[in-house]
Amino acid sequence: MSTNVLRTADGWWVVLGDRAVPVDTKAVTTAELLADRPAVREAAASSEPGTPVADLVALSPVTTPCRVVAQMVNYRSHARDSGFTGDIPPAFFRKASGSVSGPGEAVVRPSHVKFLDYEIELGLVMGAPLPVGAVVEERDLPSYVAGLVITNDVSAREVQLTKTQFYESKSYPTFTPTGPFLALLEPEDFAHLLDLRLRLSVNGELRQDRTLADMIVRPAQALTLLARFQTLDPGDLLLTGTPGGTALKAPPKAVEKIGSLLPPAVKWKAFFKSQAKNPHYLNPGDVITATIATPDGRMDLGEQRTPVAAAN
Repeated sequence: MSTNVLRTADGWWVVLGDRAVPVDTKAVTTAELLADRPAVREAAASSEPGTPVADLVALSPVTTPCRVVAQMVNYRSHARDSGFTGDIPPAFFRKASGSVSGPGEAVVRPSHVKFLDYEIELGLVMGAPLPVGAVVEERDLPSYVAGLVITNDVSAREVQLTKTQFYESKSYPTFTPTGPFLALLEPEDFAHLLDLRLRLSVNGELRQDRTLADMIVRPAQALTLLARFQTLDPGDLLLTGTPGGTALKAPPKAVEKIGSLLPPAVKWKAFFKSQAKNPHYLNPGDVITATIATPDGRMDLGEQRTPVAAAN
């Protein structure tokens, strides 16, 4: 069974039901904690009363700076929403680690952004170096991946689309809410990854709801593809794609064909004029709730609840 770890300003905690027991460790970073698994196991076996989890203010269990890498269009349902047909080539992009924020921290919408979108994603937290040239089989995953986190790949869509700029559009501060728990996995847990269900709601309305079985490129293959050009180290974070249900969806084929005949500035002006009627984009005052868990509770990454705020 996985072990849930929580980070606060006071240190690291193992979550045992509705209580949490402090981990006796000098670890400050996620990588340092992963190197001190005996201390985590000792806390997990503790019989002390602990502290109510509800009394703790969770920070991101992934400390920064670190590498934050993401997979693009990696769920079949998201591919359909995005207008893709046929085979989809695997693709990656980077996010600034300064975008990582806590699971209860507000997502801040920059003043120049009107089309703010959500993307729940399962985050893989590396537990060992992934060198360039590594080939990762399914059986090898426990040797590289230490744990899992809930992440939200928040996106400024007008920046992403008009500039074809993923890095900027997804890297503003607070654009990667992470946590609350880092679920540290045992080798036998990896056989149950496809049972994990990703669910995201906005103001109580369910928007995204899929299991990992909808995933196109699964974690072992993703790490192999990434290792063709990118090293990863313990504590680094890989976001593995989002299911369908985001606010942004591809226009109908007929509209897309007409748009392709227009000058870019005219095309984007028309597109975003139509998007302004879409009520699913995030606005200040909205509350995003995200969960990832297996039905049997074997792995439960907690609940991420983030309000949306306007930039000052």
